[in-house]
Amino acid sequence: MTIPTDLEIARAATLLPIREIAARAGIPEEALEPYGRHKAKVSLDFVAARRAEGQSGKLVLVTGISPTAAGEGKTTTTIGLGDALNSLGARAMIALREPSLGPCFGVKGGATGGGHAQVVPMEEINLHFTGDFHAITSANNLLAAMVDNHLYWGNEQGLDARRVVWRRAVDMNDRALRSVTAALGGVANGFPREDGFDITVASEVMAVFCLSRDLAELQQRLGRIVVGYRRDGSAVTAHDLKADGAMAALLRDALAPNLVQTLAGSPALVHGGPFANIAHGCNSVIATRLALDLADVVVTEAGFGADLGAEKFLDIKCRQAGLSPSACVVVATVRALKMHGGVSKAALGTEDVAAVSRGTANLRRHVENMQKFGLPVVVALNRFTSDTAAEIGAVRDAMRALGVEAILCTHWSDGAEGAADLARAVQALIAGGTADFAPLYNDHLSLAGKIETVAREIYHAASVSIPPPVAAKLRRFEEAGFAHVPVCIAKTQYSFSADPALLGAPEGHVLPLREVRLSAGAGFVVAIAGEIMTMPGLPRRPAAEGIGLDAQGRIDGLF
Repeated sequence: MTIPTDLEIARAATLLPIREIAARAGIPEEALEPYGRHKAKVSLDFVAARRAEGQSGKLVLVTGISPTAAGEGKTTTTIGLGDALNSLGARAMIALREPSLGPCFGVKGGATGGGHAQVVPMEEINLHFTGDFHAITSANNLLAAMVDNHLYWGNEQGLDARRVVWRRAVDMNDRALRSVTAALGGVANGFPREDGFDITVASEVMAVFCLSRDLAELQQRLGRIVVGYRRDGSAVTAHDLKADGAMAALLRDALAPNLVQTLAGSPALVHGGPFANIAHGCNSVIATRLALDLADVVVTEAGFGADLGAEKFLDIKCRQAGLSPSACVVVATVRALKMHGGVSKAALGTEDVAAVSRGTANLRRHVENMQKFGLPVVVALNRFTSDTAAEIGAVRDAMRALGVEAILCTHWSDGAEGAADLARAVQALIAGGTADFAPLYNDHLSLAGKIETVAREIYHAASVSIPPPVAAKLRRFEEAGFAHVPVCIAKTQYSFSADPALLGAPEGHVLPLREVRLSAGAGFVVAIAGEIMTMPGLPRRPAAEGIGLDAQGRIDGLF
């Protein structure tokens, strides 16, 4: 029997008009700004009105083990769990990030879930959606253009062209743009200088967008963005260049959250999309808080493994937005645990209980890390047909030693019914009221101390290597008044270390810092470790090679 693709399953579904999905969520039709029949933005006036009524829902975070080529399924689990909660009578909403075009055309594919646990319309969400990413890219590049224009027309602010730190952005994997030289071609084109591009999801504008609660805060944060420094070391900001107003204008419509549906008809807010390996990896504060204002339970996802997305969700987003999760779901698969236990991808179909047991070291550490934040945890074990009873038993035994339940899930094939046991376990954790959430570190710790705390407590590193120039930058950030902000560590998603080849649960390694960047508008400092790039490259055989249009003009090959 041929197994249908995610795209085929999504295309075969009968979608409800978006006004019906809105009604299920308690959103009146007059609060919608439709983008076709099946997606809409929710007006910011309605968002503000609901905020004034107070927050009532419980927040559930879905995260996962360190990702492998075998796949884990965090987004699919988030959607399946939301559908299952609704099927059990809870009023649940789902809050997700928007997909980036980079992974869609690269190696990872789309980010709308899979099988019978998807948000739809799948093709539209994975590609241009409502244009939010284009608006963010435009705002980023407007600021870049105004920086170079300011230098060209007399440089009233005294910005040192050698100390410009603002980079351009494009939502595509394009390694050739990592480092470029701008303004070549003569006097009329400005002053030549070194420049570069980040992928849009790594732009500070994306972080500002996702952390702002309303339009006023959005413009304030945009104005605080540091674009470069004068010769005396003082900062020049977007507000100094009078760019913040125009940037906010470009982002005005995008800031309204996007409403779509799952295949089962659950309401989902899909908004914002920073990567978790190079940014803070969470959907927008506006969308999460609106969902909490509307639903009894909100299921949200943080990107990549819990050492990246979940840590940043808890230490950055929850800290800044005043959020307090009630439970955490850590997603794993037997196949992925085998890879962490040393099995090659080609051999994953063969039973290997010993490898699964070795691989559970990775899962155990992620679970223990989430418990350090005071969160009750349940494990969602996505089932594959090749999984054996003995392998599943090895995972359950490892979790039982931690007092954590591992729930077998089949939502990819069975939809809400396949995540019903997980939903009941989550409801029990919420009802138990045992969450005692607190960030990992307090605001008063030094920036270097915060980095070292994350490296020690979450990555199990022995130490952090901070070169003298990087240490000097951290001191300058503190002297400029940013000692209190959290840190956002950018590193490989494949390992607790900065070496993607170190699978499992390595200990005693050194976290090598390469660079630090101040994101004054977003309100954190980015610490770049190892070889991670803020502009990814395409693989040897990018997914784009298999994407096209069929004879009816429909998109084919998207996954």
